Amino acid sequence: MKRDLAGPGRGCYPALNPIKSLRQGQRVPTPPRLEVRNLIRRFDGRTVVDDVSLAIEPGQVTCLLGPSGCGKSTTLRMIAGVDMQDQGSIWVDGKLICDTVFRIPPERRAIGLMFQDFALFPHLSVAENVAFGLPKGATRDMRRVEELLDRVSLSGFGPKFPHELSGGEQQRVALARALAPRPRILLMDEPFSGLDERLRDGIRDDTLSLLKEEGTAVLLVTHEPHEAMRMADEIALMRSGRIVQRGAPYNIYNAPVDRAAAGFFSDINILRGEVQGALTRTAFGEFLAPGVPDGTEVEIVIRPQHIKIDFDRAGRGPNPTAEDGTPARATVERARFLGRESLVEFRMSFDNSILRATVPAVFLPRPGTVMWLMIRRDRCFVFPVTTPQAGDSVAR
Repeated sequence: MKRDLAGPGRGCYPALNPIKSLRQGQRVPTPPRLEVRNLIRRFDGRTVVDDVSLAIEPGQVTCLLGPSGCGKSTTLRMIAGVDMQDQGSIWVDGKLICDTVFRIPPERRAIGLMFQDFALFPHLSVAENVAFGLPKGATRDMRRVEELLDRVSLSGFGPKFPHELSGGEQQRVALARALAPRPRILLMDEPFSGLDERLRDGIRDDTLSLLKEEGTAVLLVTHEPHEAMRMADEIALMRSGRIVQRGAPYNIYNAPVDRAAAGFFSDINILRGEVQGALTRTAFGEFLAPGVPDGTEVEIVIRPQHIKIDFDRAGRGPNPTAEDGTPARATVERARFLGRESLVEFRMSFDNSILRATVPAVFLPRPGTVMWLMIRRDRCFVFPVTTPQAGDSVAR
């Protein structure tokens, strides 16, 4: 008789009872509301989603952020069930809903959808649009409809039709419709892109409050960093089909994984130098580059708001400091007031390159004015050299 060396769990060890294996008093871990494991999707031999994994808890808003064509919407479509993955699996509350063999149809996944075009039915009233996703019955629970319309500040709008509403009002109807059946998960694909810019922030905040109250797990797709920073508890930054960095908005902004990640959230300036003895020497002084081999060319990334500006003192600038390094001489090219801040472009004396700095409120020095710039060491990022990208300011 052959002996089954794999044991009852078909692995190296016998299967364990997860409750008995826990120490007394410990709780069984609760699975995420939505979990995506190693999703891959290919079209015509090209991989558009490449090994994407993420987990979202109830009441959490996770944002898939990235440029157009990076695979965000395709990932959303696979979770919704309107597209099939080539590899990987999707789980809801610890239960498999889809892999490459087993598949629960979209209408049975308890997943709500919101798209940028709202997709309201023009021949149905506002109340009928909101009630559309509810179980069919004599009244379709109109109390739920009235409650949601009140919570999105559209009380009394039930008899109206979509063409009688503004864009912001249509967006709120679409949100109420998506939440009416109490989905465990809500997928949102660029839902605010069709709104006037002046309306977006208020509607985003109202939407976020309602989603938190409902305890819905939300996966939001956007290409706008401002939207992701405003709404998300966690950001998953995508590029070329892969998630390149995940984290809370503060962490992902202040600790980017590479130069492209830093540049996606804001304008950046680039200094280049060569590492010698774990230091990179530039016109602004030395920058630490621990662990980088000697002779390696690196890029030092600094955002415009972290450049310090000082006045010229008869051809001299401020004294060097450990925090800000050595000042470098520059001449103002132009200055523009942008409302909340001023943007000043400088031509650097040491190599004729352009660096950009932003200053809160009004600061409009005349072109040709000589000033001195300093770079905060704690706000710099040092990365290996990559191909220059549009919008970078590069100084050596």
